[in-house]
Amino acid sequence: MSTDVMIYASDLSKNFGSFRAVDKINFEVNRGEIVGFLGPNGAGKSTTMRILTCFIAPSSGTARINGHDVFEHPLAVRENLGYLPQRAPLYLEMSVYEYLKFAADLRNLDESTFKKRAKAVVEVAGLAQVLGKEIRQLSHGYRQRVGLAQALIKDPRILILDEPTSDLDPNEKAEFLDYLKQLAKDRTVLLSTHNLKEVETACARAIIVSRGRVVADGSLDEIRGKSGRVRYVVSVQESTDSPYRGTGALPREPEVADLLRSIKGATRVNELPTDDRAHAFELTSERDSDLRADIFRAIADKGWVLLELHRDTQTLEDVFRHLTIGEERRNRQVGGKAEPAAVAQDDEDDEDDDDDDEDEG
Repeated sequence: MSTDVMIYASDLSKNFGSFRAVDKINFEVNRGEIVGFLGPNGAGKSTTMRILTCFIAPSSGTARINGHDVFEHPLAVRENLGYLPQRAPLYLEMSVYEYLKFAADLRNLDESTFKKRAKAVVEVAGLAQVLGKEIRQLSHGYRQRVGLAQALIKDPRILILDEPTSDLDPNEKAEFLDYLKQLAKDRTVLLSTHNLKEVETACARAIIVSRGRVVADGSLDEIRGKSGRVRYVVSVQESTDSPYRGTGALPREPEVADLLRSIKGATRVNELPTDDRAHAFELTSERDSDLRADIFRAIADKGWVLLELHRDTQTLEDVFRHLTIGEERRNRQVGGKAEPAAVAQDDEDDEDDDDDDEDEG
């Protein structure tokens, strides 16, 4: 294994009774990478992160953090990383400052180092106004920021973050993602989130898991091409004034749809909403083809006015749905069924604590 590999998982599996939450997952994360760790609820993301951070043991397989085995050397693993779980465990009777000092003492930071790191993480997490308040008085959003601050307090070389921006407002999210990109210059980050736009903003690579298995791993461009399809948007004007030869007859929606379906290589044609003076369609084809010239000629030959024609690859969200929903369908076809209790084990309840209704700050 290369010395640049900071997070390593090989055939990693975890069973809860008869339910397999993680099923022989394999991946590596290198020094300096920010990697998005994606998947639907119950896919095995949080379970994998708990194994990597030594909160639970794997049923089989190997996991290493900066070369340290999570089972054989758990203390060395913890010394090398900062971890923010989806619901950070906090001591509610402590003030924010006391909790950060407590987290620093656990990591053996001396007083001068703590003061420098506390100043930095308080700024990043936006905690300056609540440092003296007890954590029980804070809303859930502020509690999440406190959890983020403790993960960063030692300035770790590896960060494992499970939904770190949940309950942050848009400005705070943007600031945090900018900070993550700065961190990646000499650190490694594994970022789990349901917000795919955050992944596109902060990450160059993503790992997608579904039903405990890795279904995609690569750069965002590589993953966008996983569906093997290309999307076209075509808009045709409803007008008798045509610069092209032909009868100039007003095209009707079924005529345009039939024409697009007749183009060789078109695999699907769907109508899109538009104004009353145009017909708009979404057309898909295989990735290794380009149908723009054929679409243009077919419409021009009809004497219709082409208002719009553009080609793009599938969005990350399109591919995510294609990969994860496809996996769900394949599992149903072979009779697989997730056990509700085990799924709940992997993705924690999102209900807020009673205290969370209190005003922020």
